[in-house]
Amino acid sequence: MMLPAKKFLPAALLTLTAALTLGAAPAEGARTDASPAISTAFALPGEKVFPEGIAADPRTGTVYVGSYTTGAVYRARPGERAARVFLPAGTDGRHTANGLRVDGHGRLWVTDSTAGVSVYDTRSGARLAHFEIPGSAPRFLNDLAVTPDGTAYLTDSVRAVVYRVTPEQLAAGSGPLQPAYDLSGRLTPSPAGSFSLNGITADPAGRFLLTVDMTAGDLYRIDPASGAVSRVALTGGDLKTADGLDLAPGGVLRAAQNTRNTLSRWQVSADGTRARLVRTVTDPSLQIPTTLVRVPGRTLVVRSQFDKDGGVLLPSTGAPTVFTVASVRGF
Repeated sequence: MMLPAKKFLPAALLTLTAALTLGAAPAEGARTDASPAISTAFALPGEKVFPEGIAADPRTGTVYVGSYTTGAVYRARPGERAARVFLPAGTDGRHTANGLRVDGHGRLWVTDSTAGVSVYDTRSGARLAHFEIPGSAPRFLNDLAVTPDGTAYLTDSVRAVVYRVTPEQLAAGSGPLQPAYDLSGRLTPSPAGSFSLNGITADPAGRFLLTVDMTAGDLYRIDPASGAVSRVALTGGDLKTADGLDLAPGGVLRAAQNTRNTLSRWQVSADGTRARLVRTVTDPSLQIPTTLVRVPGRTLVVRSQFDKDGGVLLPSTGAPTVFTVASVRGF
């Protein structure tokens, strides 16, 4: 997610623009497909959705999408061409729904950039747990990843920290979100107030996490066991404007680079210390892609339309069309 919270970011409103406009051209050094196979997977109901996050339940094939502007969460079951409301706008006082993830037990995690994260039963919609950032200092809780042991890690794009929720904390049901890793002193210097950490993803084996600095275009590796943080050596390009990340088995990392209207695919080394750009797909039909998730046979990409009218911080290019999730095959 790349947008400022309405309540907690008085200083970031202007400087966020720098984070959005850095790297307007697609990354170089990889194969680029001029005419990718992009179609529409399903539509989202409503005129002010401006979707941001997406998650897929591997057990059922059900996909969940969050609205940045209302906090609503939508659900599309396999074969459906239109999603339906799963959690209505404002559920549990939520202002936004940006980072989404379904964990190994079928629970849906939903971040609210202004406050914290809630966990829901995907069958009933009941809230099982919630965790909030204490205090009133600026924050922007952005994306999250869940490791095989059930631990959730969440990025803060203003504080440049990664929070952690352990299975024991989840069982307790509620509590404060406290930083587990502080990357603020490690990041490449950027314009004052610019967003930093954005997408985060976990190695399928749980050995490491990868998180991206969207302004500098750098990728960082976090070792949950030792707490060690290091910059990943990138070859062939950078990750400027990178938003959502998805790391598949075999070290295939996919990234949505929002204002570039680009999807990039990287090959990550087995130890997570190096990544080589393999392919990019750039197409205006991606409509400012904020994140993506890999499902059997294709990649689902959120078309945010954040450059259209509606509570967003990009110059408007007109009214939005129907909000949809894209299907990209062969990527």
